[in-house]
Amino acid sequence: MPIEIVCKIKFAEEDAKPKEKEAGDEQSLLGAAQGAAAPRDLATFASTSTLHGLGRACGPGPHGLRRTLWALALLTSLAAFLYQAAGLARGYLTRPHLVAMDPAAPAPVAGFPAVSLCNINRFRHSALSDADIFHLANLTGLPPKDRDGHRAAGLRYPEPDMVDILNRTGHQLADMLKSCNFSGHHCSASNFSVVYTRYGKCYTFNADPQSSLPSRAGGMGSGLEIMLDIQQEEYLPIWRETNETSFEAGIRVQIHSQEEPPYIHQLGFGVSPGFQTFVSCQEQRLTYLPQPWGNCRAESELREPELQGYSAYSVSACRLRCEKEAVLQRCHCRMVHMPDSLGGGSEGPCFCPTPCNLTRYGKEISMVRIPNRGSARYLARKYNRNETYIRENFLVLDVFFEALTSEAVEQRAVYGLSALLGDLGGQMGLFIGASILTLLEILDYVYEARAQVSWDRLKRVWRRPKTPLRTSAGGISTLGLQELKEQSPCPSRGRAEGGGASSLLPNHHHPHGPPGGLFEDFAC
Repeated sequence: MPIEIVCKIKFAEEDAKPKEKEAGDEQSLLGAAQGAAAPRDLATFASTSTLHGLGRACGPGPHGLRRTLWALALLTSLAAFLYQAAGLARGYLTRPHLVAMDPAAPAPVAGFPAVSLCNINRFRHSALSDADIFHLANLTGLPPKDRDGHRAAGLRYPEPDMVDILNRTGHQLADMLKSCNFSGHHCSASNFSVVYTRYGKCYTFNADPQSSLPSRAGGMGSGLEIMLDIQQEEYLPIWRETNETSFEAGIRVQIHSQEEPPYIHQLGFGVSPGFQTFVSCQEQRLTYLPQPWGNCRAESELREPELQGYSAYSVSACRLRCEKEAVLQRCHCRMVHMPDSLGGGSEGPCFCPTPCNLTRYGKEISMVRIPNRGSARYLARKYNRNETYIRENFLVLDVFFEALTSEAVEQRAVYGLSALLGDLGGQMGLFIGASILTLLEILDYVYEARAQVSWDRLKRVWRRPKTPLRTSAGGISTLGLQELKEQSPCPSRGRAEGGGASSLLPNHHHPHGPPGGLFEDFAC
């Protein structure tokens, strides 16, 4: 009984169907906006860009001498713009500024400054006890002695109280002050506050910032005028020189605002006996720029004291704090004039930046000799002194406003961000005819091109071909063409013709098929 074997071949024409399906999936992923539109090329972008010359250099059209010249002109203009832009950027990064001085309009009333004064001699010789001389030997240079006038060998005294020593042995303002007038009104020692400095016990007129005295006119007679007796007979004798030894006679004066403590040994000026010294002041309000233009210290937003022991920040207060911390680290104590806060000292160098807003007083100093012959005899009779004592010890200090105006000295930024942007825009318009929107166009084109390249890479990965050699679907075996030839046990057509026709099944002989067709090759 003959056996009939049928091999059904699934040809490769059906591979087009999966491709069509993949193309449909791709279009669904791209979306309606990107599915049919092709990305813009450089020529299309150049022809529609607002950048001057780009369309003529890179737009569609034949290449030639004209397009080359336009490309050279575009590159030259772009190089010139970049050079100018680099110069503008360097100028901006230097943070240039200027100082502007604007005189203010005259005011009917001006706040009078604080006036601090110290006798150059710290300790009155007649007020020093043996214990004081013993404890102050390093400051005064006087040798300690016992009660019999001999040098002490092993004397022991109680621990000193420097505040008590300064109060007892310092020059008393009630004894030094001979006359005092402010704006035509009498004043006395009660109008002065005690303050301690490197010169010991000193005094400050108009020290309270909450009740500052006003000045209602400018010129002599409208400010503070005092006559002082410096008491040279109380000056210490000099036995040997020390770091604190003074050879001068007179007083030290500092004119400052009420918010800052006196730093009189550095910022004060001297007033000599035998002269009347006139100090003409003018208020100056200084405004400095913070970072990055300057190095001033901005005010705290919380309005809290930034330095322990002081109500407000100032350079003088910061320097005193630095001195206190240096002394505290070395001897674990502080001097009387230093702030009363014994916190831990800071490490490293002490930096005291200038505050961004401060008030200072410019000074013009002049002087004349006093007394004349007539006034010397009068003052000698009035104060029960001789004329020589009057000439050697009396002085007059007259502090007043030159005018009730103030000067505003302000640092201003010369080249800010708005000026930089304006100059850059002008250079862009001059050389390449571009604007901010032109830059956005270029960025948009670059972003679109990069997105298209990334999408093409993703599509190639997604559409990587997968050709199976053997698949089974619905019970039909699909074989590759070459594989079928190699694996087929059927003899070829030639062998069938030469060897005999019994090997070819009758019902597979296609009478109308073409000679050498597929069925003749693979039928068995």
